[in-house]
Amino acid sequence: MKKALSLLFAAYALCSAPLLAQSENQKTYDPAPIAFNTSTEADVVGVRFNFPFGRCEQVTGFDLGFLGNANNFFGLQLNILRNKTIDRMEGIQIGLVNLAGNLFGLQAGLWNENLTAGGISVGLVNVADHHSGMQIGLINRCESIDGYQIGVVNVIRSSAVPFCPVINFTFD
Repeated sequence: MKKALSLLFAAYALCSAPLLAQSENQKTYDPAPIAFNTSTEADVVGVRFNFPFGRCEQVTGFDLGFLGNANNFFGLQLNILRNKTIDRMEGIQIGLVNLAGNLFGLQAGLWNENLTAGGISVGLVNVADHHSGMQIGLINRCESIDGYQIGVVNVIRSSAVPFCPVINFTFD
């Protein structure tokens, strides 16, 4: 088992050697990086493994691990503890905490938060500035929504009826 793990890391190190030779201003594309720290020099197209934390400019594909962070993300972000996309998130976020600047897709976790969202947020707590779609959770809160909230506490701050248990909706 130790030999297999050593060979896996050695093979990965050899495949990643061209990344180390790149100049600071030149971005590279890595199909399957294992992220141990912050790296903004490489955009990921493929699978990114975060052990324990990974950050990059853009990911297109899958993001798997504990703590994932990207400026832009397109695909499936599946991290146990936290998913964070600073700007544009298109796809699915699944984790305990999901954070996105602009979400287009699905969030599923205990805490889901975004600035703007188009799609569905499912969790214990869902928070958004503006949401187009549906929030399903114990507590749902947003400034404005074009859609529905289903939960125990539903708050739409800009609505004529800002609080309504079970279901709340507006269409701006």
